[in-house]
Amino acid sequence: MSRPIFILAAHADDEALGCGGTIRQHADAGDEVAVLFLTNGVGARTAAGEAEAQRRAAAMRTALGLLGVQHHRLLDFPDNRLDQVALLDVVQAVQSFLAGWQAPAVVYTHHPGDLNIDHQIAHRAALTCFRPQPGERPSPDIFDFEVPSSTGWHGVSAAPAFQPNYFRDITGTLPAKIAALRAYGEEMRPWPHARSLEGVEALARMRGCSVGLAAAEAFVVERVIVAS
Repeated sequence: MSRPIFILAAHADDEALGCGGTIRQHADAGDEVAVLFLTNGVGARTAAGEAEAQRRAAAMRTALGLLGVQHHRLLDFPDNRLDQVALLDVVQAVQSFLAGWQAPAVVYTHHPGDLNIDHQIAHRAALTCFRPQPGERPSPDIFDFEVPSSTGWHGVSAAPAFQPNYFRDITGTLPAKIAALRAYGEEMRPWPHARSLEGVEALARMRGCSVGLAAAEAFVVERVIVAS
């Protein structure tokens, strides 16, 4: 039975870094996958932002095709400045996207302890959008993913540590995850950077072997509701 799956990410490439293998699994299972990006991911870093934004958008379309994503939208909130935007505005933008789609069964988003401020706001927006409301549409299951070079860089004294308690075997879809990240070549870094192709694969192997698998993506469970 097909299920609607929703990924709320701050920037294009976060979805592939955080749960690319899982996205491909959902697509292969016949689930309908939608991804919403809050920013173009480049505005704060270059004066030639428009040209870079176009390249990033082209890379995004290639990556999402490799992952089997059916629906996506790229919003234009300011990159690395989401803390300067009213949370209500972000929430309403997410709700507007969802109004044209359907109520998701599962939501994947950022961990609240990420160093990147946009990731933190995306997490808050997801929890606000999908807060349980009796009598309204069913509340989805919510999982936080990890993003190399952000999740592990926020000191444990300043934010909650990423302590995964949900793992998905991505042995069969790790190649699709790596292929999607190759599409985002401008965003990747050389080894031994955490956001290198080798680093991403090493993390998947480490998360996998920690639970007896060849490769896995790890998540923190925010909420899982079991129907009666």
